Amino acid sequence: MAIPATQMRPGMIIKHNDQLHLVFHVEHRTPGNLRAFIQAKLRNIKTNAMFEHRFRSADAIERVIVDEIDMEFLYNDGDDYYFMNPKDYEQTVLKSSTLGDAVEYLTANLQIKVSYFDGVAVGIDLPMTVELTVVETEPGIKSATASSVTKPAKLETGLVVAVPPFINEGEKIRVDTSEGTYLSRA
Repeated sequence: MAIPATQMRPGMIIKHNDQLHLVFHVEHRTPGNLRAFIQAKLRNIKTNAMFEHRFRSADAIERVIVDEIDMEFLYNDGDDYYFMNPKDYEQTVLKSSTLGDAVEYLTANLQIKVSYFDGVAVGIDLPMTVELTVVETEPGIKSATASSVTKPAKLETGLVVAVPPFINEGEKIRVDTSEGTYLSRA
């Protein structure tokens, strides 16, 4: 199934140069007066080799159809991430090396899809947005309204995003999983 490069998300399985690759990290870039492109960090599923590749925004990417099973994220123990199938309570363990940057969006009880290829779990498909709690940021300014001014905020998973000045510690915010950017308060 062909999708535009702009719809690539961390955790997806794509076919690139006739081999299967797991998308680790996706970054949309628009440098100055040049054309926009997508910088993607990919991992070859067979060789585990990591590399970065540049896709034009208009490029068609072949997304590999894999078996997707609805699962619930339970917890992580070091590099091991535990998922449970809510239908039969069967658990699956994935390593952080398999998940890539998707681990920055995983919170307890998050409903996701785990991708299986030839009976082996190879990645996850994150929702478009996730709600995360701000655990560390500079004090908010009450009179601040939405503007182009931002400040860094550390979220419960360790992810750091730029947020408007009115966001305070303890607040839940909505984050875009494709770009790792602040969208709104939750």
